[in-house]
Amino acid sequence: MENSPFNRITLIVLDGAGIGAMPDAPEWGDAGSDTFGHICESREVQLPNLQSLGLGNIRALAGVGAIENPRGDYGKCALRSNGKDTTTGHWEMAGIILERAFPTYPHGFPQSIIDQFIARTHVPGILGNIPASGTEIIKDLGAEHVRTAKPIVYTSADSVFQIAAHEEVIPLERLYKICEAARDILRGEHEVGRVIARPFLGPPGAFYRTENRHDYAVPPPRENLLPLLQSHGLDVVCIGKIASIYDSTGVTQDLTAKNNEQSIDQTIRALRDDTRGLIFSNLVDFDMLYGHRRDTEGYARALEHFDARWTEIEAAMSDDDLVIITADHGNDPTYPGTDHTREYAPLIVFGKSARGGVNLGTRGSLSDIGKTIAENFGLNLPAGESFLKEITAAVLS
Repeated sequence: MENSPFNRITLIVLDGAGIGAMPDAPEWGDAGSDTFGHICESREVQLPNLQSLGLGNIRALAGVGAIENPRGDYGKCALRSNGKDTTTGHWEMAGIILERAFPTYPHGFPQSIIDQFIARTHVPGILGNIPASGTEIIKDLGAEHVRTAKPIVYTSADSVFQIAAHEEVIPLERLYKICEAARDILRGEHEVGRVIARPFLGPPGAFYRTENRHDYAVPPPRENLLPLLQSHGLDVVCIGKIASIYDSTGVTQDLTAKNNEQSIDQTIRALRDDTRGLIFSNLVDFDMLYGHRRDTEGYARALEHFDARWTEIEAAMSDDDLVIITADHGNDPTYPGTDHTREYAPLIVFGKSARGGVNLGTRGSLSDIGKTIAENFGLNLPAGESFLKEITAAVLS
């Protein structure tokens, strides 16, 4: 482990930034989806840094062509697991292949679940029980919630049971207890990936969500990348929603970030720290603000913003750092509906001491990323096929 090719690996997830439909996309209702492709077709998108790393070499993109000598290595990863949600994609990166998809509820939760929830929590009823934007649903139902003290229950395209409540109507401690009860109810057939407390404040017409959100995730199986690294004395620095996705299992440091800007800032900060192991960062805005809301122009601007800030990320890297950029699923803003899309994830790998210009091809699984990270530190993760030798061949020879 002392002679690892890279002292530290940073994994940056562009949440929802798929790069073309997988062969089984029609089975998921996602035939023809193409997040990166359709955004690049929508207008001229300026991504010079990602292009220099090999984005256009993965496949043809309008305005982002292949270049002769990309500085990074490039490819794309299939999602082998049964699903297309946040938890499924991230867990697969860490070596967990799910045979059964986490359940989603495009028409709301069954009445039997709601009845159990009301009985267990002793609330006077619930509002909502629909898929919705968290900011929109408190705008629509917040005043009624304040009047009736009924919590707002809603879901999304992800496998989530979300409970919104005004902190002056249902105090935080009580809201958290309600969420714990919901987590206990949602087992077996209805075991959603996360139960989420969504507290808010303010008067009617000016409600705003507070930073007291709390996630109650399904704990991942212990055999995954994060606890493997931690158990061998390595740092596992998680940024944004990463720690909650893994129920904090194996996490040694959790850096708060609520949006892309903060996640990039925290990634740069983490790169400047003296650590050894993994930095794991999620850029949530692509998915949350632009994919689900079908905002193609907003998505394009967010990609350009990340591209523009890449130079700061690269400047913070040491010579023995490696950065891997990927996605957890697709979320094509030009596609009908508001759901995620079953797409390949882009794979871009860059290190100042890594071999550049390697075509990593179409990988069979996102777990190849976790396998590569584990092998770098001399550890074994059962799932996946490592590409470590391909990106270090010239370095080690």
